Amino acid sequence: MWGFAELARGAAQWLYPNACLICDAPEAEPNPLRHGVCSNCHGSITAESASVCPRCAATVGPHTDVSDGCPACRPRSFAFSKAFRLGPYENRLKEAILRIKHSPGEPLAERLGEILAEERLSVLKACGIQVVVPVPLHWRRRWSRGFNQAAALAREIAFSLGAAFEPGRMRRIKPAVQHLQPSAAARWENIRGAFACRSGASFAGRTVLLVDDVMTTGSTADEAARTLRRAGAGEVVVAVLARA
Repeated sequence: MWGFAELARGAAQWLYPNACLICDAPEAEPNPLRHGVCSNCHGSITAESASVCPRCAATVGPHTDVSDGCPACRPRSFAFSKAFRLGPYENRLKEAILRIKHSPGEPLAERLGEILAEERLSVLKACGIQVVVPVPLHWRRRWSRGFNQAAALAREIAFSLGAAFEPGRMRRIKPAVQHLQPSAAARWENIRGAFACRSGASFAGRTVLLVDDVMTTGSTADEAARTLRRAGAGEVVVAVLARA
């Protein structure tokens, strides 16, 4: 019969395999503190050194005035109040995000959600988050992929924050255009009317954290946030793994 220690080691081996979920590099021992991500990859995806706009999470110059957003987002009227990221969409973080968009990417998405929550826990808690909602996939994309990577991220973040996780309140009613949009304006036009809250869904003045994997122009986050605001959300804050 196995003792507690053996059972614990077996569980850790199942949850946190020796191979890194990002680079597949083997590790001598499973390390739950790294969430199935090797030390090199963990250091790479959490090494945020750039100055970041607090309104849209874009990289800005070290002396940029961001008191009212950065020059890129200042002309925009976002439905979300602020945005946080783990890092820029490049190198190992980009590789990790590409992996979570394909099966079997859900375990890695869950680990990245934990890491994002750890790295940004204090600022997210300061926002008074009450409910966490992922950006939904259209049902056809959800069916073909088998999971929503944003939901896997959001679930772990909600657990870390002690907030409600409500993935079923909002749905995507307009499928994403698969080809690359020719311009930022086209992205904004294409996403218009893409989301709807389910009948009877109400956020009753609560502060909502909207979670996605990548923010590019902010159009998806803005449209989803507008949908949440129409359903009564008092404030919408955005958290993403990366900002392109």
